[in-house]
Amino acid sequence: MTALPAPRGGTHDQRRANGATSGRRSLAAALLLGAAGAAVALIASGQTWAKGAAAVGGGAVPVTADGRDVTGVPAALAVVGLAALVAVFAVRRSGRLVVSLILALSGAGAAVSAVLGGSGSTALDAKAAQTTGDASATVHALSHTAWPYVTAGAGVLILLAGLLALRYGRWWPAMSGRYERGTGAAGVKAAARRKPVVDPDRPEDLWKALDRGEDPTGS
Repeated sequence: MTALPAPRGGTHDQRRANGATSGRRSLAAALLLGAAGAAVALIASGQTWAKGAAAVGGGAVPVTADGRDVTGVPAALAVVGLAALVAVFAVRRSGRLVVSLILALSGAGAAVSAVLGGSGSTALDAKAAQTTGDASATVHALSHTAWPYVTAGAGVLILLAGLLALRYGRWWPAMSGRYERGTGAAGVKAAARRKPVVDPDRPEDLWKALDRGEDPTGS
């Protein structure tokens, strides 16, 4: 008798096992990418993004601007992304989808804002006006460092973590899972087994039972 071919794509159990394996790998990758991206974005935002010189009194004063002077958006979105990365494990189903989307969007926003802010001179002009006391002062010999693009790369890492969460997040564990497993009859029995025994001849046991809101008489 000719054996029937296996269903295309494998059995349900095989597909579930493959999904679980992919989930574990994607979970590790998302944690690494998201955490690294947020850390690098926060560090790079504090570095010098642009520098130049402001004319004052016939001379020139060097001025610099770091990432937070240029734009605070990448650092703020990095914090949002890090919070979303943690929140992914606290929610399920549609909630996880929403949080994963926030994670991806925060990475994309951090990358775009870093690129856009890394080529302007507004922050340096403001620094020049502050340094010279002349509101119309501008900067010459303007140059930019690589830090805006490092920040943008960090944003891409957060974006990739969000995309992994969107694709494989349904296979990831949730923080509340271990608590929910104990809410059934088995959980009630386990709680009853863990209930301390009150000795009526020991006053301290009676007081402890009262503190727990229990009836020490057992009635």
